[in-house]
Amino acid sequence: MSQESSQPHRVVMLVEDGSNPFEMGVATELFGLRRPEIDRRWYDFTLCAATPSTRMHAGMFTLTDVPGPAAADRADTLIVPNRPDPYVPPAPAVLDVVRRAAGRGARLVSFCTGAFTLAAAGVLDGRRATTHWRWTELFAGRHPRVLLRPDVLFVDDGDVLTAAGSAAALDLGLHLIRRDHGAEVANAVSRRLVFAAHRDGGQRQFVPQPVPAVPDTSLAPLLDWATARLDRPLGVTDLAARAAVSPATLHRRFRAELGTTPLAWLTGQRVALACRLLEAGEQRLDTVAHASGLGSTTNLRTLIRRHTGLTPDAYRRRFTTTEHRNAPVRSATPHTR
Repeated sequence: MSQESSQPHRVVMLVEDGSNPFEMGVATELFGLRRPEIDRRWYDFTLCAATPSTRMHAGMFTLTDVPGPAAADRADTLIVPNRPDPYVPPAPAVLDVVRRAAGRGARLVSFCTGAFTLAAAGVLDGRRATTHWRWTELFAGRHPRVLLRPDVLFVDDGDVLTAAGSAAALDLGLHLIRRDHGAEVANAVSRRLVFAAHRDGGQRQFVPQPVPAVPDTSLAPLLDWATARLDRPLGVTDLAARAAVSPATLHRRFRAELGTTPLAWLTGQRVALACRLLEAGEQRLDTVAHASGLGSTTNLRTLIRRHTGLTPDAYRRRFTTTEHRNAPVRSATPHTR
């Protein structure tokens, strides 16, 4: 999303009968609330519905006075929520909204089983996507032309993004904010939400043991220790030694508790730190590479592009604020003691 645009980025969420109020709340919280603590233009957010009256999931309440489907025709990003019953096809009016948005190049986003709506509209053919693990077999059978990723939190396929479940909608929403506004703004929003700033989309949907049976076995102390030392040559063996377990045991604990590997987690943290340093205006790529633990400028360029789709220079130009552009460059080395 261009920060120089004269108009705010317009996000529209299309609600249907049976939609999940939680997912509507996620979109409203992330894109609809004003962010006075963030010194930049925020999103223009609205709901829309294909019918004048929309009953939410299990008849919890009914939405009225919501803008009609024409509101979606001005969306830069269109969000479709879960389908209450994936066996029931979406309404033709809903599919028309999605197809019109795709035809004019809007960014399309689905939460949970909303991927069924995008697929039914034909916009996922040949594209990578995910949906809730409970419905992946049905989805694959019904939409064989979609490149289904059945065991990830979310998939970013450029202008089409899909989240696996209701909680993963938060992860995907923060990912969108990170894409549009940079890592520092996404971190500020996550702190406001008291929510983990970044779970990579490639992490598994279903974690067998989401809450450790014994609190003392939590990885949290190890993660805090490693995060404060990202500029050092830490590897999996160093993390295992700190945790006083074997590398194989550490790998199993990361898989069980975080749904990812120790190396993938460590790389993600280093890339996130490198992005924050670039946003702060650091010009010297070798300094950023060293301070983030990514080592060489070649490795920095490769990983920044892989995670953000931008070169380090392009990332800095896009996300450095006026305040940071005018401020003197400070040491990029994190606190490690």
